[in-house]
This record gives sequence, structure tokens and C-alpha cells, in this order.
Amino acid sequence: MPPARPLDAIDRDILRLLQADGRASVRSVAERVHVSRANAYARINRLIDDGVIRGFSARVNHERAGHGASAYITLKIVQNSWRTVREQLQALPGAAHIALVSGDFDVLLLVHTPDNRTLRELVLTRLQSIPEVLSTRTLLVFEETDLDPDPDRRD
Repeated sequence: MPPARPLDAIDRDILRLLQADGRASVRSVAERVHVSRANAYARINRLIDDGVIRGFSARVNHERAGHGASAYITLKIVQNSWRTVREQLQALPGAAHIALVSGDFDVLLLVHTPDNRTLRELVLTRLQSIPEVLSTRTLLVFEETDLDPDPDRRD
């Protein structure tokens, strides 16, 4: 991938708008950042081509979608096994976010499951059976709030 190009104020405004509403039309984006539609279209495509925009998605209320249990799970793994472990974690049902981190543990995993029984099975059966996983710690999520990328927007 080519080196990242610097983003100007218009690019940052476009990103903020698309994070708040990924379904916004090019026309709407252009009007709100005060550029032509052609300019907005070209900028959005450049942001996609440069890998700044990785995709568009919906923000999901996991409880309403049938996943009433969420947890952050920390993992200590065998040194130099990140790629192998990452592949196995990506295949887990309900895995939402995986990060290699520094500190007291190596991996931070966010999962959403239908209930605590399913979460228990995922941790005790699936995660702990991965040979490279040395230990896990599960942190239950009692409540979560997505931060709005547009703090000026009022819904």
C-alpha cells in the first residue's frame, strides 16, 4: 500500500460525516463540506483507494440483535504466535474486535454472544483449547455506548 497522504480539513470533515452517516449521498456530503459533487466524489474515492476508509457498516444494537451478552476477553499467548492466534480468533462466532496490545496481556478480544452460557462455552471450550493461548481473563460488559463521531449532531 502506498504511503498515507496527509489529510486536509475537507478530508477530515468528509470522514466525520461518513462516520456519522455512512449512507450519506455524495451530494449531501458535498453540500455540507462546501465543495462540488465531483470534488467530494473524487475525495471519497481517494480516501477509499488510500485505505483511509476501510468500508461502510451499520452500528448495531447487539442486545436487540439477539446478542445479550458481551465481553472483553484478554489473552496471554505464546510469543510469536499472533498470526496463528488471530486467524483462529477471527473464526470465532461473535468476535467483533481483535487487537494485539502491550501490557499485562497480549490480545484484547471483544465478543457478542446470545447469552452467558454461550459466552462460557466460547471461553472455556473454544478459546482455551487454542494451544497458543496461555491464559484468558473475561470482563463482562454491563452497558456500552457507541461514541458519536459528530458531537454537534443531535438525534
